[in-house]
Amino acid sequence: MRLIQPIAGLLVACLLTIGAKAQGWKAGVARAVITPQGAIWQGGYASRTHASDGKLHDLWAKALALQDANGKRAVLVTTDLLGFPKPLSDRIRQRLQQSLGLAKADVILNSSHTHSGPVLGKALQDIYPVGPPEQATIDTYTRWLEEQMVQLVTKALADLEPAELFSQNGVTRFQVNRRNNKEASLREQTELRGPNDYAVPVLKVLNRRGGLKAVAFGYACHPTVLDLYQLSGDWPGFAQIELEKAYPGATALFFQGAAGDQNPLPRRTIPLARQYGREMAVAVERVLDEPMRSLPAQLGTAYAEVDLKLNPILSDADLTRLTTHKDTYMQRWATRMLAEKKAGAQFIRSYPYPVQVWNVGGQALFSFGGELVIEYALEIKKRFGPDAFVLAYSNDVMGYIPSETILKEGGYEGDSSQMVYGLPSTWTTGLQAQILTEVDRLASPLGLSKVAPK
Repeated sequence: MRLIQPIAGLLVACLLTIGAKAQGWKAGVARAVITPQGAIWQGGYASRTHASDGKLHDLWAKALALQDANGKRAVLVTTDLLGFPKPLSDRIRQRLQQSLGLAKADVILNSSHTHSGPVLGKALQDIYPVGPPEQATIDTYTRWLEEQMVQLVTKALADLEPAELFSQNGVTRFQVNRRNNKEASLREQTELRGPNDYAVPVLKVLNRRGGLKAVAFGYACHPTVLDLYQLSGDWPGFAQIELEKAYPGATALFFQGAAGDQNPLPRRTIPLARQYGREMAVAVERVLDEPMRSLPAQLGTAYAEVDLKLNPILSDADLTRLTTHKDTYMQRWATRMLAEKKAGAQFIRSYPYPVQVWNVGGQALFSFGGELVIEYALEIKKRFGPDAFVLAYSNDVMGYIPSETILKEGGYEGDSSQMVYGLPSTWTTGLQAQILTEVDRLASPLGLSKVAPK
């Protein structure tokens, strides 16, 4: 009897261990080519004068689905796109809620912000001289893309299998703060001025056999190496290609960080885009090959929309002056604003700005809409630690999100970029504190604690 009891105890312990492993993470991946068929206007450079005329490589949408030990699910979607406009993002997430039970908090629709991808419907309406035939092409592609996104997430969830998750930050240094360093004089500079965040966040997913199933990685840097008429994912596209060559069978997903004021410099050539892609791939490989932090199978998600206030629209006199501005997109924006004012249009005075927080086994992940500038990432890491992952260009890319400093300084990120996105005016002061306060509010119930200030 004395012998039987220890054996029975050992058997129970073994069964509990097996049960715990069975109740660990599950992960699924899916991927889809989203390259437009035929010519389409490309988003990102106002200087373009005609639609695309080919591709350097295919554009991709990829999804990583996660399920924790309690059955909680969430999906990260990454895309070679400039950004999801709100109407498209809302439709996709509404359909995912209806068909799969995924709340807005459970879905991140991230865009790499490549400037060599297609223009989407209800976006960048004043930048290009798009006529009815070209607009019809854009609208048809946008409807098709919506279907692809829903199918992609559905396939990723269907692929769920037992998995292990690990996280860590690497580093690489080809981003340059474009507000504080002039591209034309970069070769003469002996040091670069910040602020910057060179972190390369990496999430590693191993399958049940211990093989690399997926790697999701990020960086805060504009994909603006290329301004050609060929479709491509720019340097993030090349980085994903390199990683999938290095790890056959694995899916590499790139998510964009707080790149609003960060550029890859120098730029403008295909070899440079390939170079930065290889640099990024090597940085990720180094992280994958070194010890990484194992993440327990616990997942928490939260989401909110912050009501960011906008200043009143410019006067008729100021708008009239802008109709002769040297930049044609400014002319088109001012002309449209004048016409809408004359017609009695009611302009929005605030915008529902998306903020999202995930706790992935203790790994803090913060996701934001719009073109977030780097100061937000630095502030997040001061509050929640240097290992936090910060994503921008997620769920809705409606414009730049400047810091208070940049908003006061003005310039492209703080002022005129609002016209690029078609907003009626600039943000009011106080937006940075408002956004960060909401981050704190969402993070606390998820168990993400602030670090003690140094």
